[in-house]
Amino acid sequence: MKVTKVFLSAFIIIQSSCFVSKITAQNTSASSQKNNKIKVFTTAENSTLKLSLSNDLILKNNTTQQKNPTVSIIVNTEKTDQTFIGIGGAITDASAEVFAKLSPKKQQEFLNAYYDKNKGIGYTLARTNIHSCDFSSDSYTYISEGDKELKTFNIDHDRKYRIPLIKKAIETAGGKLTLFVSPWSPPAFMKDNNDILHGGVLLPEFASSWALYYAKFIKAYEKEGIPVWGLTIQNEPMAKQRWESCIYTPEAERDFLKNHLGPTLEKEGLGSKKIIIWDHNRGDMLEKRANLVFSDPEVSKYAWGIGFHWYETWNGGPPQFESVAKVHESFPNKNLIFTEGCIEKFDASKYQFWGNAERYGLNMLNDFNNGTVAWTDWNILLDQNRGPNHVGNFCFAPIHADTTKDELIYTPMYYYIGHFSKFIRPNAKRVLETVSDKSLLSTSFKNSDGQLITIVMNQSDKEIVYSLENQKSKKIITIPAHAIQTIVY
Repeated sequence: MKVTKVFLSAFIIIQSSCFVSKITAQNTSASSQKNNKIKVFTTAENSTLKLSLSNDLILKNNTTQQKNPTVSIIVNTEKTDQTFIGIGGAITDASAEVFAKLSPKKQQEFLNAYYDKNKGIGYTLARTNIHSCDFSSDSYTYISEGDKELKTFNIDHDRKYRIPLIKKAIETAGGKLTLFVSPWSPPAFMKDNNDILHGGVLLPEFASSWALYYAKFIKAYEKEGIPVWGLTIQNEPMAKQRWESCIYTPEAERDFLKNHLGPTLEKEGLGSKKIIIWDHNRGDMLEKRANLVFSDPEVSKYAWGIGFHWYETWNGGPPQFESVAKVHESFPNKNLIFTEGCIEKFDASKYQFWGNAERYGLNMLNDFNNGTVAWTDWNILLDQNRGPNHVGNFCFAPIHADTTKDELIYTPMYYYIGHFSKFIRPNAKRVLETVSDKSLLSTSFKNSDGQLITIVMNQSDKEIVYSLENQKSKKIITIPAHAIQTIVY
């Protein structure tokens, strides 16, 4: 199939998103699935296809359309792996502040785009920061400086922007959103450098106070009607940043969890919260942290799983997906969760740069195929200036807002993420598959209602004809160049 080249403006993409969502909702309804009809949804570069129903790409067995597939994808529905939890993004101070500047109409469009499973891409997961991070307008904590007893603890700061947005996201998602929380740094007085920024380490005499700080934050949010599912111990614990940061060696993180955070959460009635270690990049350190914590029964009992980012590629190196696979193989009863990723180097002329979306597709496909149970993007929304960010550490988001024009800019990343989040639902099981050629990447899941979901990505410059097979059926499908497809069957 030839794909007509259409260079879309942000306005066209914005308008088409709502239109596409309605089509998608109609064609993934329960009634259509009862007929066991296959549905193919496609997003392709240089085309009008944006999460679009595209069953014309299913080839029929006749003389005019007959083509021989060059790749076969064989799905074995009898063999499954990890249970899927969800996909989502971070609701940061920056995202909430930008959201508050939009008109009510655009706010609702934005909420629907991310959190409504029929009108949008159905996010079911969220992350938020415990006091300030780089994507805040300034640095702040929830206590007066020097208050070791945490007597002044309050979350008034968050009630202006962040809490209202989280509540609206939960409501739009149908009343439930799996939320985990992360600190970027303890308060300055608790650290050896007396600075909330620039790394430093937690002083031993404040370890108990800092552990209690997490508990107070969780309880305060839950009092607001925002359930907290889990938490990471420290965002990027091996990075000394010019923004909020704190260094933990593997042994320091283990000991803080074992002697302070784990026991404190249990004492405070929060022992059911999922504690996630590491929360940094893939690679050797991911494996080292997992081995150190998960091999020690006294600390492993507190650790639900391990989180990771994708910034090991910052200096041009390849993604180290093999480290994720090794942890999954070594500790199959622990959970792997992707906790942050974004396109780091912002260029406003590249809102629609397709390579950014393909980076998301590549990472999501490989992470899921290596055992990851959940996947979390970074900021859900940034403004036309790539922020706000109090240290100038700007980046891309799947959706940007031009607050001067009250417009939303949908990037290709939004649609690529949507090919996963809209169709794979919580409690799905990953289904094992075999792909005959590396020209295509694929992953498959089986939803709890028995619906099969296969996602296929083509990064090449040519369309590819492939066969999708399982024990009951075989279909021949064309995927355009630089495209991603979700097959629902």
